[in-house]
Amino acid sequence: MFNRRDFIKGLSLTSIGWIGFGDSVFANIQKEVKLQNLPSVFSPIRIRGRVLTNGQGLRGIAVSDGRIVVQTNSSGEFELISGTDREFVFVSLPSGYEIQKQANGSASFFQRIDHSKSEQNLSFDLKKSVNSDENHHFLVLADTQIQNEYEVNQLLTVAAPDVQKTIASLDDPNIFGIGCGDLVYDKLELFKEYNQSIQMYNIPFFQVVGNHDMDFGGRSDATTTGTFKSHFGPTYYSWNRGEVHYVVLDDVFYLGTGTKYIGHIPEEQLAWLEQDLKLVEKGKTVVVSLHIPSYTGAVTRYPERDTLGGTVSNREHLYRMLEGYNAHLMSGHTHFNDNMISGRVFEHCHGTVCGAWWSGPICYDGTPNGYAVYESKGSELQWKYKGTGLDINEQFRVYQTGYHKDFPDQMSLNCWNYDPAWEISWFENGIRKGAPEKRLAVDPWSTELHLGPDLPARRQWVEPQLNDHMFFFKPESKENLVVEAKDRFGNVYSKRV
Repeated sequence: MFNRRDFIKGLSLTSIGWIGFGDSVFANIQKEVKLQNLPSVFSPIRIRGRVLTNGQGLRGIAVSDGRIVVQTNSSGEFELISGTDREFVFVSLPSGYEIQKQANGSASFFQRIDHSKSEQNLSFDLKKSVNSDENHHFLVLADTQIQNEYEVNQLLTVAAPDVQKTIASLDDPNIFGIGCGDLVYDKLELFKEYNQSIQMYNIPFFQVVGNHDMDFGGRSDATTTGTFKSHFGPTYYSWNRGEVHYVVLDDVFYLGTGTKYIGHIPEEQLAWLEQDLKLVEKGKTVVVSLHIPSYTGAVTRYPERDTLGGTVSNREHLYRMLEGYNAHLMSGHTHFNDNMISGRVFEHCHGTVCGAWWSGPICYDGTPNGYAVYESKGSELQWKYKGTGLDINEQFRVYQTGYHKDFPDQMSLNCWNYDPAWEISWFENGIRKGAPEKRLAVDPWSTELHLGPDLPARRQWVEPQLNDHMFFFKPESKENLVVEAKDRFGNVYSKRV
């Protein structure tokens, strides 16, 4: 019989140890627990199953319960020892197979574990894609964040139709979407209306949990995602498309009081991700979506602010796990647009569908309400930010001399998706005069719309925010004045002022 030390050691076994447990060992553990009159907080569940396509087993497919990752054998069979503390078994969808949808429009890749059965069979039937997914598109929609009837109407009649038009223009059978958290604004009953928008797109969507999507009031972080999971399934998982490996993480960690949280990735997820990435060849492109950005420029723009709720406290450990990959992090949460590059990790912190909480046409850094459009060509990613109601080639805004109160003798422009690889110039009568100077500044339109205790009318606490994508210049002549921006992919956007 196990003694107490053996029992405690047993609970900390690795996934290999879990799989190696025999029935007699479980019986001994349960007997030991009973003898000590401890509450029954865990019971093992043996799960067997197959991953199939057209009745044939698929080899090497990753299957997980969020703790253990196993692979199918040559017959498509898998087996793992899970438990009553796990909720789902999910498959890491392989490239070349369709992303199937639930009735609510979100991706279907998981099955619930029945806690009343100590042994059960859960299998997955995958469908081969008709078209190659080596090249594909995906959209990232951050912070739809609906709270009331007005905002639901804005989502369903303004934002969603814009997304529909973008999807139609891309005409890609392999397109999918990522809802990057804060799908609703604390009113979890509005998941129903959020799902209506997803159904309008008619493409599969993968969902990320945000801090406004949580069940607050419980005693710990473990109690916060029940409603979210009832709609969308696991809060962390992975899938594959073409040559790209995609991951979703839950980095909103509730502190057990009020609505307080920090940006933090728990050990359980890191341990799972470690197993998940072992099956991904080094050098591949890995896209990780999480709601709270791992890091943003706001840390240096506002050094006096507490960053625990706005960045991920243990991000360096995530970065180390992503070493050797071409990694992109997709985030939202901040209601501004920021591109941060650290080594081979490129973080895209997106402007939001709701802008400044549905208070007007822009986020509080001047970025238009909108979303991002990504294209994968093999393992290479390209992207643009799409403003709602704007042409996709509308990538910057120019302000006349005097409009920016901090720099009244200069013209200014906001190039919201800027990163250091962009080139911005101005031309007078066809002659290039120079490159505008980048300065830390607020957007002047945001100042007009948001500055002051009574503005904006719908969200009076919104204020203009400093950003790292404002530029300033002083032309000699405004006749035949053209501003041009070239992004890192060679796309040129020009505007005659």
